[in-house]
Amino acid sequence: MALHPLAQRFADVADAYERARPEHPPAVAGALAAELSVPAGGRVLDLGAGTGKLSGALLAAGLDVVAVEPLPQLREHLAARIGAGRVIDGVAEAIPLPDESVRAVTVADAFHWFDQPRALAEIARVLRPGGGLAVLTTVPDWEGASWAQELGTLIMELRPEHPHFDGPPWKDAVRSAAGWGEPREVRVSTRVPARPELVADHVASMSWVAALPQDRRAQTLASVREIVMTGETPPELGLHVVIGLASLA
Repeated sequence: MALHPLAQRFADVADAYERARPEHPPAVAGALAAELSVPAGGRVLDLGAGTGKLSGALLAAGLDVVAVEPLPQLREHLAARIGAGRVIDGVAEAIPLPDESVRAVTVADAFHWFDQPRALAEIARVLRPGGGLAVLTTVPDWEGASWAQELGTLIMELRPEHPHFDGPPWKDAVRSAAGWGEPREVRVSTRVPARPELVADHVASMSWVAALPQDRRAQTLASVREIVMTGETPPELGLHVVIGLASLA
């Protein structure tokens, strides 16, 4: 199945994504495991796993992780993080796992790229009875940095129509699919060391920035560096992870 054109652009910025996107704190893995009743050693599928930011946290929490990712450039980082034996080439709409083979499925910052009805049917197929889904959204909080408002305006002015912002909420997709209980959300908030030199990499790893023509992309990232490096950055910045949860009925 063909990926969304913007999702395909992550192949061009895999290194920047790995460098600059925040790691998931241990509390995220703990929260979703507790909410979905996944025991220590329970088998979890991380779907659309990217470079393995969440996969690594789940593995560190003592879960048995298998990760599915369609882009080879991202899978290289993923395999380096969790081991090649845990990594599978595949897509959410045709998950290469047997029926009822995992206790939980996690999707970090990727659910909006899926053909959601098809993906939810596949997720339900691979889950054991009573298993659950966790849809994570990572929200960097740049409040406190002098450049936050200017940078945020620049980024949003570049954004085309995008399924994360312009598509239906994940809860609506779950409610429309058969066999799921009522979705709910929990939030994990933390603070992380601020590294202003990586902000340009974070912006570069955004799908719509990666899709810009080469000259405009270079100009944009030069502007980002100037905004950030000439501004003031506090020692720490916030990080919020919204965990959407749904269990098989």
